Amino acid sequence: MLLLMVTGLFAQSQPADKILGVWFSADNAMKIEIFKSGNTYSGKLIEAKFMFEADGKTPKKDTENPNEKLKSRSRQGLVHITGLVFIDGKYSNGVLYSVESGGNYSIKGELKGPNDLETRGYKGVPMMGKTFRWTRVQ
Repeated sequence: MLLLMVTGLFAQSQPADKILGVWFSADNAMKIEIFKSGNTYSGKLIEAKFMFEADGKTPKKDTENPNEKLKSRSRQGLVHITGLVFIDGKYSNGVLYSVESGGNYSIKGELKGPNDLETRGYKGVPMMGKTFRWTRVQ
């Protein structure tokens, strides 16, 4: 009986973690890693077309950041998604930092399949945002 209870509790805590891993954007322009940060989920930039200087090797700096102290940090490896929480089968309440604009946006997401993730970044109202589709790196 105890084994069944423990197994049941473990199974209930697992669905939220299905988002963990490395993901490619549908257009292969970005690669991110989603990881657990306490009770929330975060994402960091691993690769992106806007990450490197013209030489393709030198990481660009976070020059659009409104905080002067952060303008010299590298875009590569930057944690740009924070605070995603798993509620009713979906991820919500996150913050997306755009290295291209220096702005912060709300972000939500949903797994559409084991290897398919859909996220939506927006300011104010989700219907005024932009949807990104991701495929899990195998």
